[in-house]
Amino acid sequence: MNYLFLVQSDPLPGREDEYNDWYTNQHLHDVVAVPGFVSAQRFRLADYQREGNPEPAYRYIALYEIEGPLEEALSALDEARAVGMFVSPAMDPDRISHTFIPITKRITRDDVVRPADDGDSSQPAS
Repeated sequence: MNYLFLVQSDPLPGREDEYNDWYTNQHLHDVVAVPGFVSAQRFRLADYQREGNPEPAYRYIALYEIEGPLEEALSALDEARAVGMFVSPAMDPDRISHTFIPITKRITRDDVVRPADDGDSSQPAS
């Protein structure tokens, strides 16, 4: 089974370049080397947001994909940190993480039924 492990974090004031360099060039690779973690990607909050939403608490997220037993992967990550996985002092220690389990299959544009040029709306898009 696959899971998503989401980490929300920010740099300490004045240390954004150091934080981004460490997170992108070292930390993602360190975590993906942990058994059970198979991919990683970072995101920064976009400048444009939908109106009416509260101000987000964090500007950066990292998404990690986990395959296999969740408890084993998270325990392996905890062990890697305990034995010396470097965590940059540029990262604000006030961060949060959550793990998510899929409840639907992944839907792509190819899965969406759209009207065909001949007017037959029952045909999937090609």
